[in-house]
Amino acid sequence: MNKLILILYLIVNLWAIYNVIMYGSRATKSLSWVFTIIVFPFAGALLYYLFGVNRRKFKFFKLKRSQRENLYNIKNKKEYYSDFKKDFASEKSKKLSKLIFNTTFLYASDDNKVEVLNTGKETFEAIFEAIKKAEKFIHVQYYVFEKGELQDKFYELFKTKIKEGVEIRLLYDSFGSFTFSGKLKKRFRDIGVKAYPVMPIRFGNLLFTLNYRNHRKIIVIDGKVGFTGGVNVSDKCIKPISDLGVWKDLHLQLEGPIVNSLHRVFIKDYHFSSKKKMLLDSKYLPKPMKAGNSPVQIVTSGPDSNQPAIMQQYIAMISLAETNIFIANPYFIPGSAVLQALVIAAQSGIEVNLLVPKKGDSILATYSMFSNFEEFLSVGINVYVRDCFSHSKVIIIDNEIASVGSGNFDQRSFEHNFETNAVIYDKTITNQILDEFNIECSNADKLSYNVFKNRSKIQKFIEGLAKFFSPLL
Repeated sequence: MNKLILILYLIVNLWAIYNVIMYGSRATKSLSWVFTIIVFPFAGALLYYLFGVNRRKFKFFKLKRSQRENLYNIKNKKEYYSDFKKDFASEKSKKLSKLIFNTTFLYASDDNKVEVLNTGKETFEAIFEAIKKAEKFIHVQYYVFEKGELQDKFYELFKTKIKEGVEIRLLYDSFGSFTFSGKLKKRFRDIGVKAYPVMPIRFGNLLFTLNYRNHRKIIVIDGKVGFTGGVNVSDKCIKPISDLGVWKDLHLQLEGPIVNSLHRVFIKDYHFSSKKKMLLDSKYLPKPMKAGNSPVQIVTSGPDSNQPAIMQQYIAMISLAETNIFIANPYFIPGSAVLQALVIAAQSGIEVNLLVPKKGDSILATYSMFSNFEEFLSVGINVYVRDCFSHSKVIIIDNEIASVGSGNFDQRSFEHNFETNAVIYDKTITNQILDEFNIECSNADKLSYNVFKNRSKIQKFIEGLAKFFSPLL
């Protein structure tokens, strides 16, 4: 019997290691998986199959990719972009916008109105006010749509709007919104909300969906008003119901042609999740109208993407910076490419500022994040650590271009999650976001290299151990 178990163990492990070598996307991640497979008998191979297999080439994602390209590739639709496609004079903006288009099929559009929402309270006040004005449809997509005061408010507003004849569609992530099931989900459906999970966690497709999450936060109302950013439908965003206090986050309210691009992200996901027809008529994609003066571009990325667009966007912004870089992110575990880009920027004389929370909702992620700071500090990168939990995902370069969205600086956002960012090519809006960033930094602790490098050996060991497993996060 023991001999049989040993043979089975060798077969399973050798098969898993073979697949790591053949299909691994990065050497560091592959080494971590090989270590896990060897150290944890059977469990390591199971974890690899659940969370490590590169499924980008699977038919499941090829289908989604073809839908995405057909919907997003609007190069030839001159009637849409002839008036609003932005042609930049700045080489910096031109290069960034071209990269994003080539990886997402979404153009930068001009004549948009952007309103920055600095807290969960501001965000939901604006969202609920916009919902009250809806006349045709309300489309909502969230990673977390959990039980509480906010969800109850959505329910009451939806109930009222459906009675007025407004169509309501709701997408939610099965993992992030695991409490949105049973009676909670039924009460929304009972009033007429078309609610669907994105890649539901079920026995038949568990291996395809467990490690892939739809992390987007999108609302589109009547094709005229859109919201996106980092705020989830969770009472943590409006009151201190966790050990981390009120979660601080940044969100955007958008009006103008860019809402069409944002809506296409929702339409693709809704079609994929519901198997209903594409919502492509003029009711859902009305002719864009000028709403302001801000150029904006949507960045969307996921396992169905040909390229890791969010990661490439971040690397490009870091590489294009000439004077300064400001980054706020709660899960700063980006991998060697982004880390080296930041080190190179700092050593080239560019001011680099990083704002992170002192404590997070993942101990492993927090220790892994801190493992990079000694090197950062040694090359002159400024690291600010704030007491309250900052959930914002922001990068700003040269006081000119800002990105706000759902994409974290970690491999999960780069490779496994479906994410959406909005890039704003507007100095006025960018400086408005930067002002808030600087306020947060003034209330945070700035790490000192001489002090930080002398932290305890136990602390360094825990960080090093967490860093080793960071490719698996």
